[in-house]
Amino acid sequence: MTVSVILFTSDLRVHDQPALAAAVREADEVVPLFVLDRGVRRSGFDAPNRLAFLADSLTALDEELRERGGRLVLRTGDVAEQVGRVVTETGARTVHLAAGVSAYARRREDRLRAGLSGLRCGLRVHEGVITVVPPGAVTPANRDHFAVFTPYFRRWAEVAPRRVLAAPRSLTVPELPGHPLPRRRSVTGTAPALARGGEREGRERLRRWLARDLDGYAEHHDDLPGDATSRLSPHLHFGTLSAAELVQRARGRGGPGAQAFVRQLAWRDFHHQVLAARPDAAHADYRPRGDRWRGDEREIAAWKEGRTGCPVVDAGMRQLRHEGWMHNRARLLTASYLTKTLYTDWRVGARHFLELLVDGDIADNQLNWQWVAGTGTDTRPGRVLSPLAQARRFDPHGAYVRRWVPELADLGDREIHSPETLDPARRARLGYPDPLIDPAEGRARFRRARGLD
Repeated sequence: MTVSVILFTSDLRVHDQPALAAAVREADEVVPLFVLDRGVRRSGFDAPNRLAFLADSLTALDEELRERGGRLVLRTGDVAEQVGRVVTETGARTVHLAAGVSAYARRREDRLRAGLSGLRCGLRVHEGVITVVPPGAVTPANRDHFAVFTPYFRRWAEVAPRRVLAAPRSLTVPELPGHPLPRRRSVTGTAPALARGGEREGRERLRRWLARDLDGYAEHHDDLPGDATSRLSPHLHFGTLSAAELVQRARGRGGPGAQAFVRQLAWRDFHHQVLAARPDAAHADYRPRGDRWRGDEREIAAWKEGRTGCPVVDAGMRQLRHEGWMHNRARLLTASYLTKTLYTDWRVGARHFLELLVDGDIADNQLNWQWVAGTGTDTRPGRVLSPLAQARRFDPHGAYVRRWVPELADLGDREIHSPETLDPARRARLGYPDPLIDPAEGRARFRRARGLD
């Protein structure tokens, strides 16, 4: 009787799951294993919103496996030690694992390989489980990775996609002990309107969005009140949906909306290949600019609380706290305001986002923050987004601001984005703070600090 193990990490699904398919194909019995890793806990990455979504996703994965005759085995502790114990208990000859790109994922892989070699068990690492195109699959002629998105995207689009796999029809799991699965209700401190996790939830959301919103995605994905984005990023982060399957299904429908959506998935792959080549970009400037960040604690606190006096920025920050998620355009605006108006270190913002975002992903979060801050891959590192111009363009009637900043709900469409222009008595009645700084002054300060003037 042959046994293989699949160690689930950021790939919590049964559909289009190459590591699971390989494990089922090669052995008589399969151990679907997830380890609540103490290393992740020590890093502080297991923030409440992600823990709750993870609990949903593990429960859903267990249900999918049980429908096929299996179950999910949960262990807690050091991941290498727990995998080694499962291998010893079952006599497994191979452990299957999806490739990761972070420094932690690579250390985990190295430790697993070293520990399993002493047990005469192999480690098979599967590329293309978490991304569409594996990091390193396309490279420029003279470098190990692409540092600019557009040439990367041209090459990325030429890669023949791998075949999308059906879920296994059945599997057999050997008898061995495991811990009870975590439940969302046991997690405290979550966002009030946090989305539910799990593969079934993700697939249903995908079905509805493809039918209703994909065709208009190119035109409406930046529309703040329209909320026409897919909201699939948490499912991509936890792997309850396959990025490769999303590309296949979008391309199958065709049209400008599908093309724009696929381009966003390519951005995700781009960031993963950058981090794979430069793991230190998770905490160090990809392209140092000699910044001397200000770091005013009063300003940082106001930004986190959504009390900057800049309505569209405050709306985004309040959405983040309420949902554990934020509209993509609002992410750009809030990040630009912190780094280029307040001239605060991007790491401060990236850390706050990781504390709250249910889709908080090291590659996407850190490298998007660096892009906005001008220390990353942006080819125009000195660009500054004007909050007022952006608000009038992407929230022209103020509906997004009214939803998240109710103090301003009674203002007119033009007034709502610049309440500081009201007469003092009327402004005082709103209960809304004056701006921390004039955006033009902040922009000028940033340009002087960067030596752009």
